[in-house]
Amino acid sequence: MTATLERGLNALREQIDAPVAAFFSSCVSCGICAEACIFYRETHDPKFTPIRKLDLMRRLWRNEYTLFGRLANMVGLGRRITDDDLSAWEELVYDSCTMCGRCTMACPVGNDITMMIRKMREGMSAAGHGPVELIGAAQRHSDGSSPMGDLRKALRARVKHASQETGIDIEFDKQGADYLAIFSAQEIAEFPDVIAAMARIFKKAGVTWTVSEDAYEATNVGVQIGNRDIARLLVGRIVDTAEKLGVKGVISPECGHAYQALRWEGPNLIGRPYTFEVVHIIELLDRLRAQGKLKTTGKDTTRLTFHDPCQINRRGGIDREPRNLLNMVADDFIETDDAGTMNWCCSGGGGVGPNERANAVQSKAFNMKKRQFEKVAPDKIVTMCAFCHHTLEAQLDDNNMDIEVQGLTELMAEYLDDETWERGPER
Repeated sequence: MTATLERGLNALREQIDAPVAAFFSSCVSCGICAEACIFYRETHDPKFTPIRKLDLMRRLWRNEYTLFGRLANMVGLGRRITDDDLSAWEELVYDSCTMCGRCTMACPVGNDITMMIRKMREGMSAAGHGPVELIGAAQRHSDGSSPMGDLRKALRARVKHASQETGIDIEFDKQGADYLAIFSAQEIAEFPDVIAAMARIFKKAGVTWTVSEDAYEATNVGVQIGNRDIARLLVGRIVDTAEKLGVKGVISPECGHAYQALRWEGPNLIGRPYTFEVVHIIELLDRLRAQGKLKTTGKDTTRLTFHDPCQINRRGGIDREPRNLLNMVADDFIETDDAGTMNWCCSGGGGVGPNERANAVQSKAFNMKKRQFEKVAPDKIVTMCAFCHHTLEAQLDDNNMDIEVQGLTELMAEYLDDETWERGPER
């Protein structure tokens, strides 16, 4: 047995705690989780059944932690896990799972399959297995400041442009501001209009905020690839900066796994509670709406629908807030089938999108979203995750579907009741 394989198996052993053992013991192999998985539903390949993706971890548990498994090992009937097994399972653990959580919601005995996939990735990563794209992104993010490399100059340029566009000064490292705003590399590289949108909304609402070169990247590749040490390092950068600046809260951007990592996993990763609040940008905008500090004028007259990002809605609990906001600015808002908590994944989350090896199965999985959109025939799809935004645009283009995609923050700013801002004609 090689050292890397043993390291991976040890990492898996560390993940087999009481909840995991209980889940494996209680699984009745009913297959209901398969019907909840976008990859199984669109391929009908039984290997994509969510619980089957955990077979290696369950084998290790059975071999070493159950009486019958130990007896089987003693007489030479136990099936050992090899490096070839881990190689074969990369397709199941990384290529065909976005960790969207739909299988967990569907499990009749309450097994958190998504959590176990996350744990399975810990062992895979420790054994040196994973998509080369995620491995590279994790290395760049650990050594530098973002999965795309050092984007500090780009951030400065984006902030400067937003300040010039809006006439609002956006300060770096402002002590005692209400909030530290962090962004995803996807936003900085592809959707920078969100910075100006936030500036206008916060100026009107009287919210003070700041950004920092020391902690601007919200994405957490450590969570995606399955490496707690990297995940802890990346969360720690944000926590240290927020506490140094003395902010009351940190604004998680329109990014699913960023929100999941910082809001829900972060305190456990660093081993202590935060001294500040973590709030998703859409949570904050809805809070400002409720306080009467976010007012809009006019409405978007195009037919639009909303895509719920899995990590923000199903795994994060933000369901009502975006709809409160959409009802302020949308004249023709229609929901897709299964909208809300049980919405179908965009097909690219959890590291699947950047993983070129997964392109073919991802394209098949997107057919579910394609049918959803075809049924309601929107002119525009609104979402609250930059990577969902990116994935939807790319997949719609591949399917020759001419539908605009827009972030919810930008849409709210477009109809902000702000006399100093000249908006183009309503669409």
